[in-house]
This record gives sequence, C-alpha cells and structure tokens, in this order.
Amino acid sequence: MEPAPGGRLTTHVLDTARGRPAAGLGIELARLEGGAETVVRQDVTNADGRLDQPLLAGAEMAVGLWRLTFSAGEYFLASGQTLTAPAFLDLVPIRFHIDNPEQHYHVPLLVTPWSYSTYRGS
Repeated sequence: MEPAPGGRLTTHVLDTARGRPAAGLGIELARLEGGAETVVRQDVTNADGRLDQPLLAGAEMAVGLWRLTFSAGEYFLASGQTLTAPAFLDLVPIRFHIDNPEQHYHVPLLVTPWSYSTYRGS
C-alpha cells in the first residue's frame, strides 16, 4: 500500500478595501473532469480569512483541474460597506491545476468590491 500524498490545498481571503481578513466569506471547491464539475467542499472563512482545515489534504489531493469559487458579492453586501446592489463582483472563480499532489498549493484571494487578484502562495 502506498502512502497518501503529503500535499495540501489552502486559501486565505483578504478584504483589501478595509485592510483586514475577509471573515464569513463562502468558498466552494470543485473538481473539473471530462467536462463535468463535481463540488467536493463548501466552507466559510474564519475570523482570519482562512479555513479551519485545508480544502484538500492527503488522499484527497489529486492531479487535475480544480475551481475555487469565492462568494465575494454576498460577503461585501453583508459587510456593511456602501455598495451598489447588486454588488459589482458576485462570484469570483479561480481555475487552477494541481500537477503534484505532494506539494502545498496555496491560492490566496485579495479582493475589494471592484477588483481582485490571486497568485500561487506558499
């Protein structure tokens, strides 16, 4: 029996308009395979803008195409910031590949009500 992969997938969301973590922001993780999407996890960020557990770890880590979707519009409308309704940004999807399940994949999101950016973190 082979050991499970040692990698993991994590995220962190920062509300850069207010200069603090985006607490209470909904996140969905889906695997994209053969034209189909399978949602594998839904969660909400904690007070630090992170999740309490990795999105994927161990045997869950798999080579392939994945999508993280961040519920930015819902978060910003609930945050008390002055916005238009509906919010300019609604769902923020980020598609990425995992090519080595032994590595740590960190996909942070820096978001304001009008823009966002991401990168592969460490």
